[in-house]
Amino acid sequence: MSERYDRAYRQSIDDPAGFWAEAADAIDWHRPWDRVLDDRAMPASRWFPGGELNTCHNALDRHVEAGNGDRVALIYDSPITGTKQLFTYAGLRDRVAQFAGALASRGIGHGDRVVIYMPMVPEAAIAMLACARIGAVHSVVFGGFAANELAVRIDDSTPKAIVAGSCGIEPGRIVAYKPLLDRAIEIARHKPDVCIVLQREAGPAELIPGRDVDWNDAVAGASPADCVPVAATDPLYILYTSGTTGQPKGIVRDNGGHAVALRWSMPNIYDIEPGETFWAASDVGWVVGHSYIVYAPLLNGSTGILFEGKPIGTPDAGVYWRVIAEHGVKALFTAPTAFRAIKKEDPDCALRASYDLSGFETLFLAGERADPDTVKWAETHLGVPVIDHWWQTETGWAIAANCVGLGRAPVKHGSPTRAVPGWDLRVLDEAGKERGPSEIGALVARLPMPPGCAPTLWNADERFREAYLSEFPGHYATADAGYIDEDGYVFVMARTDDIINVAGHRLSTGAMEEVLAEHPDVAECAVIGVADALKGQIPFGFLVLKDGVERDSGDIVGEVVGMVRGRIGPVAAFKAASVVARLPKTRSGKILRGTMRRIADGEAWTMPATIEDPAALDEIAASLDDAGYPS
Repeated sequence: MSERYDRAYRQSIDDPAGFWAEAADAIDWHRPWDRVLDDRAMPASRWFPGGELNTCHNALDRHVEAGNGDRVALIYDSPITGTKQLFTYAGLRDRVAQFAGALASRGIGHGDRVVIYMPMVPEAAIAMLACARIGAVHSVVFGGFAANELAVRIDDSTPKAIVAGSCGIEPGRIVAYKPLLDRAIEIARHKPDVCIVLQREAGPAELIPGRDVDWNDAVAGASPADCVPVAATDPLYILYTSGTTGQPKGIVRDNGGHAVALRWSMPNIYDIEPGETFWAASDVGWVVGHSYIVYAPLLNGSTGILFEGKPIGTPDAGVYWRVIAEHGVKALFTAPTAFRAIKKEDPDCALRASYDLSGFETLFLAGERADPDTVKWAETHLGVPVIDHWWQTETGWAIAANCVGLGRAPVKHGSPTRAVPGWDLRVLDEAGKERGPSEIGALVARLPMPPGCAPTLWNADERFREAYLSEFPGHYATADAGYIDEDGYVFVMARTDDIINVAGHRLSTGAMEEVLAEHPDVAECAVIGVADALKGQIPFGFLVLKDGVERDSGDIVGEVVGMVRGRIGPVAAFKAASVVARLPKTRSGKILRGTMRRIADGEAWTMPATIEDPAALDEIAASLDDAGYPS
């Protein structure tokens, strides 16, 4: 690693208060903090208590006031609708202030909650920033979520208002949001005062008089709202993530630590300066969309991209290259599953040749394990560094990364490189004893966590402690398993639930997936551990083949079984796999391994609300039936 990284990392661990106070100088404060870190706060430490600021001011107004109002803040690119739109910092500020005034005119202010249930359109970002402007707390729910799941989030966050799109547009179909919203409100105990609905031409909705207001009508008579200073420790947003009990967890993000951490991350992790274009190909319904579509690029004075499309099918597997070339993208951040989809449809990356990517410098991957085969494919065909990095909804930004802005380190395939400054990572065994180099165990972070991380769950302090801080006292439990090698490189192998015990041997399903992914006919794969009366658990693999592969699937299964035996050894007991058309995933691209395991073990399971294609689970169940496992 570079001297700059080493120096920054050492200071962040030895003197976290000094390190983050210096980083906070890049943010405008209405009132300075009383202290940088309150490590006596419960359930987790709080950053910058006593300080006051406004996140929207830092994202928009201060850049306009500095004379950069004509700089492009946000690019909306929708191959779904054939629409492209540029928003300058001044123009976006005006749109946000107007919508903030529309909210304020309906009695929404500091501390009130607003649920946002929208597709990938500019108004989604405008609504988020408008809430931040007046001190309201937004809770974005992925557009198209099932009514009962939306109702649970309404009851937990008790919003005064809901901002929704009339519909979402997917390749080949329209998803009507408004009937889902109406049903959710009918189910929910809590009723919002108002619903503001953005009518889309592809699928306008019927409004309910007395409750629903058209977006355009709402803003037409509104006076622009000024920024309202809030406490650094006040919540900026609530983002719900799935919980093991079935009750979603409302991840809370504060204003002060969030602004400081994300502003710091742009130049130091991603090497993005003001005026440069950064593209996070995600959705505003997920944490990546919050952090790196909406907030971080704007806090940094950069240009972000809001993309309404898919990596394939809108119209083809070259759409990413088109967006990068057309908008001068310096760095792209996306999920490995997106690149696996591109690789499956265009194995030789032939479509890349049609676009000038000379300004493109770095590809960042996160959200799923970046298997070495996919990383190598991207390196070969794009000719740029491919940087895996690791983070979670709870953390809001990277835990481990190759910090390009601090001097890029050599890449080790399969590793997100080293801990980001602020993160004191350890590997512990089940008894809480620290493991040695390259020994697998639970990946944890010694407290305090850096700014930007969730300080608690919404109205659930005790649940936060139990979920994250109780298993290894003094540490944040990531629920990921892996190891740290002798060079300090972190290897995230699997969720702790995906470390399987085969006849007393603790083995990583992720390590097996790395082997399967190297087979030349395999586009994507997953390995789960299934119950076995003799060995406790045994691994079972699922293979998605590249387009155009016509070989006998039994031959391919035999070959991957041999590869695992040769690489990991007979101890892995890897003897069975099935070829499937697709893997079941969440809309953010994460493979639903836990649900697949429950199907294999004959346990009770429910259809996940976040699933992209429910039929994919039916195929998994059929494959397991054929293999003799209950479903």
